Amino acid sequence: MSGSEAQEFRVALDGVNLTLGGRQIFRDLSCGFPRGQISVIMGGSGAGKSTMLRLIGGLQRPDSGSIRVAGEDVTKLSETQLFRARDRIGMLFQGGALLDSMTVFDNVALPLREHSQLGETDIAEEVERRLVAVGLPDTGKLYPRELSGGMARRAALARAIVTDPEILMVDEPFSGLDPINVRRIEALLVDLNRRLHLTTLVTSHHLASSLRMAHRIVFLAQGQALAGPPDELLQSADEGVVRFLAAEESDGAWADAAVEESDPEGLHGAATEPPVDAKLAAERS
Repeated sequence: MSGSEAQEFRVALDGVNLTLGGRQIFRDLSCGFPRGQISVIMGGSGAGKSTMLRLIGGLQRPDSGSIRVAGEDVTKLSETQLFRARDRIGMLFQGGALLDSMTVFDNVALPLREHSQLGETDIAEEVERRLVAVGLPDTGKLYPRELSGGMARRAALARAIVTDPEILMVDEPFSGLDPINVRRIEALLVDLNRRLHLTTLVTSHHLASSLRMAHRIVFLAQGQALAGPPDELLQSADEGVVRFLAAEESDGAWADAAVEESDPEGLHGAATEPPVDAKLAAERS
């Protein structure tokens, strides 16, 4: 990746090699993620989608290569420096990963209590703003077990954005959700990206949502990446891409049909999008 190309990206991997357990995950991998856009990372099982997020977050070190996040090469940072660098990143873990013993409020407040000097009054204000932003007002006293799957995923998203990150990483946000909640989470991610100008990285194998929401798709196969706008992916002659698209289109056809039958007007209209606090949007603009 040339210097001019790397400057276009808020997150950029260049010449990354990684082997785990004797299996090569990435081989001279280079790709980038533009500032303020939604990039969806796709590929078959074991292609390295979640591993890529771990590399970007500094949770996994590559064997070689550079990984620049907001201008810093995280492969060269100490653990202390990584701790500070992660303040720029919000993470929605696969399945949400809410702590069952804590209320929704305390789950969302946790990053602020761990990483900020805010007092409890200010923390309460920030938590409520984020819960409103994801469409979950008045849920702070509930426990994760009292939430539906879609609500739990939105609560986890509130936790991911509570520190006001500039980069949001989302690992398989649609996994285990019914078609209606897939559309709701999709609409919420698009809304947050647009209003808060987040650089958003999403791993997913859900083809229909990926094509609708992505500005850019990064397709992983055989340790390398093929990247571009969704329409380019659809027209790709790459054998791995063609096989993947054919399989996903077949598997996902029932889901889109179910959404259309139960929600014929869709969930992307302004009336159904969860509100994003105006102050949050102003802070990011």
